[in-house]
Amino acid sequence: MNESRRMLAEMADHLFAELGPDATEESDGARIDELGLPLLLVPEREGGFGGDWLDALTVFRLAGFHALGIDLPALIVARAEAVESDLAMAFARSCQIAGALDAALALSVGYVNERQQFGRPLGKFQAVQQNLASFACEAAAANCAAMGAAQALDRGEAHFEIAAAKLRANRAVEIGTTVAHQVHGAIGFTQDYRLHPLTRRLWQWRSEFGNDAYWSARLGSKVIAQGADQFWPELSARTDHS
Repeated sequence: MNESRRMLAEMADHLFAELGPDATEESDGARIDELGLPLLLVPEREGGFGGDWLDALTVFRLAGFHALGIDLPALIVARAEAVESDLAMAFARSCQIAGALDAALALSVGYVNERQQFGRPLGKFQAVQQNLASFACEAAAANCAAMGAAQALDRGEAHFEIAAAKLRANRAVEIGTTVAHQVHGAIGFTQDYRLHPLTRRLWQWRSEFGNDAYWSARLGSKVIAQGADQFWPELSARTDHS
């Protein structure tokens, strides 16, 4: 992460943590505007931030991590050029899901290390450890797919990568939310506990801008159209970028 992106992340993280899930455009939109975040993908020559899609990935993930109540990705994408909005929003939701999964995983790990059962922390039980390991794999896969989509967007063509990222993120939601609520028990469903807005948003974002069936069909159609002989060369060409 370069220095400008690190500064962007620190700035956004601080603000999003403060605003949280209850933020609204009416009451808090001015603070978002003050930082110029809606202009993140607008070129500097046009008065914008001049960021790239890796910068957008950083902001979108943090918006997901804090379950930000304002749909900031929609504000950013509305001002972006050269990418169809529905495709860009599918990418944005993939990033938000990745960030929210990271937050839910951190909450879950912290909780099982504090909660005592039968004289020891829940995190000492092998079954709990195994479930959290599966959760961690899903969160990591969603983050990797989102990163690949951001890199492809910066190269200029990302239909395949965005489809893969949204599908991978969607599928991670089911495992991640299930494990998170299993280890938390009843407290995870209470509105005052931080897990509640995270999982509520995760299920919302999973269904927006293409569900599992939609993106599976998109990917499958592309692979079939290319033919079996072209599948591996095409996939390799998309992943062999330095």
